[in-house]
Amino acid sequence: MAENKAAGAAKGKVTITDIAREAGVSVPTVSRVVNGRSDVSPSTRARVEDLLRTHGYRRRATAPGDRAALLDLVFNDLDSPWAVEVIRGVEEVAHAAGMGTVVSAIHGRSGDARQWMRNLRARASGGVILVTSVLEPVLHEELRRLGVPLVVVDPAGSPALDAPTVGATNWAGGLAATEHLLHLGHRRIGFVAGPPRLLCSRARLDGYRAALESAGVTVDENLVVPGDFYHASGFTGCNTLMDLEDPPTAVFAASDQMALGAIEALRLRGLRVPEDMSVVGFDDLPEVRWSSPPLTTVRQPLVEMGKTAVRTVLRLAGEEELDAPRVELATELVVRASTAAPAPPGKTQVTGPLGPL
Repeated sequence: MAENKAAGAAKGKVTITDIAREAGVSVPTVSRVVNGRSDVSPSTRARVEDLLRTHGYRRRATAPGDRAALLDLVFNDLDSPWAVEVIRGVEEVAHAAGMGTVVSAIHGRSGDARQWMRNLRARASGGVILVTSVLEPVLHEELRRLGVPLVVVDPAGSPALDAPTVGATNWAGGLAATEHLLHLGHRRIGFVAGPPRLLCSRARLDGYRAALESAGVTVDENLVVPGDFYHASGFTGCNTLMDLEDPPTAVFAASDQMALGAIEALRLRGLRVPEDMSVVGFDDLPEVRWSSPPLTTVRQPLVEMGKTAVRTVLRLAGEEELDAPRVELATELVVRASTAAPAPPGKTQVTGPLGPL
């Protein structure tokens, strides 16, 4: 029987998941032993090493001269607190698995992406997590050739490189935020959208529209304005909405940063949140509970998305079958002080961009 197991291992059929199950430890613990980490108890190390020898386990090389445990985390941009939350989740699980994390930004530029690929080949990365970014097909094929596991977080488009994906229930989040405002009595609800190229942006907008239609409220396309997830576009978008002949009584911004920009635009017009205008965001970044007023928002499980992505990479590296190619983690409406019932008719000030008229 032992000979059959050894023969199977030689063919690559025994994975670190199998070893972990037999040893009664976690996959990250086996990974730490395989990678020579010291933060494993002597008795556990001895048990795992004995099983590795018994099964003839050999690490799958990702490239000639594979140097162990590095994980590449790739963003389009890094200038957002959103990215920091994902990094926190990735770092926690990667560290526990004995892996270092290399964080890169490719800025959507072909040259940056190709330089990143050259660097990845040089350091023989053990896995790649791609966050709201797009790789050229030729670079994706290069990852395949090297045998580097790839997981996509918040895929920018569809299909997502035929790779496993980790996302959030963006449509349900958009629906919940809009329904909250409808239940408060709002009927004219402005929406500051995210970049239309991103699946998450389109899903949040679709959720907003679905809630209005379900409530029998006509979707007024004049109340949907473009944004890019950053503060300035929330500020500009809110001003555009407030300059309408019939402005909204509430604004739902597709990101927290845009919601904070909208609140600043309202402040400069002399409007109070939520007495004169309700505002809802999306993400639940740490800063928004300290905004003035604390922001009602849709909590996106950013840290857990990062953790799940690393666990998926580890399963791919261990040649373990995935339960599903796409994972969507639940969003949650968090009600704080930035939303209330609409002001009675005639109570809201008529304003211009720099204050009351």
